[in-house]
Amino acid sequence: MSMLTISGASAAGQRDLAQVRQATAQYHDVDAAIAAGYVPVGDCVPGMGYHYVNFSQFGHMDPLVPDAFTYASDGAGGLQLVAAEWFKVDADQSLATDDDRPTMFGKAFDGPMPGHEPGMPVHYDLHAYLWQGNPDGVLATFNWNVTCP
Repeated sequence: MSMLTISGASAAGQRDLAQVRQATAQYHDVDAAIAAGYVPVGDCVPGMGYHYVNFSQFGHMDPLVPDAFTYASDGAGGLQLVAAEWFKVDADQSLATDDDRPTMFGKAFDGPMPGHEPGMPVHYDLHAYLWQGNPDGVLATFNWNVTCP
């Protein structure tokens, strides 16, 4: 396993991300993710990919059990795993406050942001591009190496 380099992250954060890679290796197979409760939601998002979400995981904030995974087309009709994602609902549902912003791996989550779909609450999220190189860093919001068909 290659060592992840995260600009500004502590050595502990880098070790934690390596543990996430190990704990989630079985989800390179999208069928394994589906069997574990991750369901496809929405279309491909440029810079992120196809989201597979485990709604029963939301709010647990377990670094080793992400709330979602993103996949990109592998060019041969299949999907390849590119990132893990964690999600936390904003307690007061206000875009003007962020006193409950979580951190993980030494990085503050993005947000608060409005929901991306009708009914989705104001929330925070964090992406970790553990399986697709990202020139903006492993914990950047978008990875422009991830394209949609």
